[in-house]
Formats: sequence, C-alpha cells, structure tokens
Amino acid sequence: MRNIPDYDLSTATWHKSSYSGGGGDNCLEVADGHPALVPVRDSKNPHGPKLVFRASAWSAFVKAVRN
Repeated sequence: MRNIPDYDLSTATWHKSSYSGGGGDNCLEVADGHPALVPVRDSKNPHGPKLVFRASAWSAFVKAVRN
C-alpha cells in the first residue's frame, strides 16, 4: 500500500478555465503556485475533496483532451 501525502491547499489560489463560460457551475478549477503538482477541484464543491496530480501527468492529460 502506498502512503499518499496530504497537501495543505488552504491558501491555494484557484482558477477556472476561460472556456468555462459565465455560469461557472460545471467546471474544474486548478491551483497555481505548486511547480511540481497540479491541485484540481470541482467548482460546484469548493470545500470538497481535491485531487493532486504530478505536473507531467496533468500536462499529458490536457494534451490528450485537446487532441
């Protein structure tokens, strides 16, 4: 079993995609300021769980979605 670290994201600055439109009800938000990691959360539940991805994995995911 892997030990998964718990990251303190209480002071994170979250950003929505410019493609999310004006409503902002149905999108993901990402936090900056973590060079090796990309924290992600659901905009509808900002106090809910967050996922943390390695920056390289997140970049590969975004590239695959664009293609």
